[in-house]
Order: sequence, then C-alpha cells, then structure tokens
Amino acid sequence: MSDHTAFVAGDRLEDVCIYLADETVGDPDALADVGERTDGGTVLVVPGDEGRSALQGAVGVDPMAFAKEAMDTDGTIADDCTHGTCPNAGDGADHAVRFVFAFAEAENPEAGDIYADGDVIHAYARCACGQAYSDRWVADE
Repeated sequence: MSDHTAFVAGDRLEDVCIYLADETVGDPDALADVGERTDGGTVLVVPGDEGRSALQGAVGVDPMAFAKEAMDTDGTIADDCTHGTCPNAGDGADHAVRFVFAFAEAENPEAGDIYADGDVIHAYARCACGQAYSDRWVADE
C-alpha cells in the first residue's frame, strides 16, 4: 500500500498529505523521488511538522493560516486529495486545484458528528482563481 493510499484510508494519522499541481511548482520532476506522481501533480505524504514546512516552502503560505482561511468556505475536495470543485466554479474562470493540504484526525465517538463514524480527513484547497476552501469526510477504511 502506498503512503498516499494509506493516508486516505486513515492509516497515517501522524502525517499530512500535500498535493501540488504541476503549475504550482517550478520543477515538478524534482518531486519524483519524494512523492507520488498523479495526473497533473504530485502527492507528498510526510510527517506533520515536515509537511507543514514543505507546504510553506513549496507555495509560500503558512499552513495553519491557510487552513484557517479555507475553513471559512465549504467546497468539495476529492477523497484522494488531488482535485476538487471550487465553490466559484461556473463563472468561466480556471478552477483547477493548485494545492491541497490535508491531515487526518482519529475517530472520536465522544465528539459526535462524523467523528463518531471513523477517522476524519480534513482537507484545504487553493483554486487557480485564488479561492481557498475546505472539506472533511470519514476516511475510506
């Protein structure tokens, strides 16, 4: 099982997942040794602290500030964290995902809501139009 597959299954609770579209990084091939290539980008699954530093280095944003910004807008992010549907889609602009930052939270029955149903993936995306948005779901187990 790849690190990416394990993450989306909720099996990498201490790690973060970062998707970087090819258009977001200067040399996508430079990520080949540390990430998993997908159609149009690269997925990195790395320990939490390292992942936060990697996101800041790659796209120049503080991950926690970005997550806080993105939480204000609901959108749809694919379960594999590699694409999504921007809430502004339909206005004729480019709405491709430029990057996604995601982490998993362990199942917590006491918290209720979806947290009682299993491990929860929290994902935050930046669209080509500039919109930040978020999504969360119970991990595929």
